[in-house]
Amino acid sequence: ESILNGFRQEADTFRSLKTRLSTLVLEENRGTFVSLHKKGDLRGCIGNIDPVKTVFKGIRDNARHAAFNDSRFSPLSYEEVRDTTIEVSILTRPEIVDYTDARDLITKLRPGTDGVIIKKHSHSATFLPQVWKQLKDPETFLTHLCVKAGLSSEEWKSGNLTVLTYQVQLFEEGL
Repeated sequence: ESILNGFRQEADTFRSLKTRLSTLVLEENRGTFVSLHKKGDLRGCIGNIDPVKTVFKGIRDNARHAAFNDSRFSPLSYEEVRDTTIEVSILTRPEIVDYTDARDLITKLRPGTDGVIIKKHSHSATFLPQVWKQLKDPETFLTHLCVKAGLSSEEWKSGNLTVLTYQVQLFEEGL
């Protein structure tokens, strides 16, 4: 709705999504991410892991930011809307992965199911579970996640990272 309101259009897509979610879920404080894809390519993605807003407010705010404020992309234009799909992820609370070494970490990750957060000092990054579609191999997944966090690509092998996992409830529709 936030995106289409930016163009002063009716938000039929978001309303149909809203009807598929129970009112109780919309009122819960949960982490949410909104990803935009234009013809299958990422066009914007903004979210929050921590449950700082209700699902409704998180989706609304993150949709607007993904469309107009993702620093990796120019603001979404009206002409792009027809070719853009919106993906909404509602997150479970992240849980710490207790692991002993790199091999143990890999056995505890569930490709395609787990979103992964890594943290070390002031560095952190996350990949939603959907990223497993592009980075199917756990070693490659963790290597890219370390780079995203601004760490050495091999840092995940050190065993000195805090690793958390979460799952998502996923909704996707065209704008």
